[in-house]
Amino acid sequence: MKPFALAALAATALSLTGCGENLGAGQPLNVVSGHIVMGATPDRPAVGYFRVEGGPVPVELVAVTSDLAQRVEMHESVRENNVMTMKPLLRAPVPAKGELVFKQGGKHLMIWGINGAAVRAGKLPMAFVFTNNNNERILFDMVIKPAEGGTDAADHGAMDHGSMEKGADTAAPDAAKK
Repeated sequence: MKPFALAALAATALSLTGCGENLGAGQPLNVVSGHIVMGATPDRPAVGYFRVEGGPVPVELVAVTSDLAQRVEMHESVRENNVMTMKPLLRAPVPAKGELVFKQGGKHLMIWGINGAAVRAGKLPMAFVFTNNNNERILFDMVIKPAEGGTDAADHGAMDHGSMEKGADTAAPDAAKK
């Protein structure tokens, strides 16, 4: 009996040691909240906002995709020469144990052509792609909200996003295209 009890005790100690390796590593990288505001009209892009909590090491968000949307781009609103413009983002840093926030007036997603079934379901499944673990993907369902009068979504929809190329410089929005 003693050899069996000793073996069981050793196995328990080894398994607890394995668990302890991850103690203190902190929370893993995670998308913790997010939503989409539909464009004011069907031909206008929707706007996406979300929050990512960083894990134990710094990473970068390099893409957000969805099989149920025609196109998804990361953008940032910036003020240049007293004019608010948007520039495409190729990457967005997520600090270790910090957060990355895409919010109104700052970094945001522009989403074109959301599938009608996703709109009716009220959520859009999205994949967030990061620069860790061979471009780890985190799946997250973004809640879809209808357009609201006078919101940032309507303002973004009035800007000329169709001429933006990923990584290209962006000119000031063309107000004549409203």
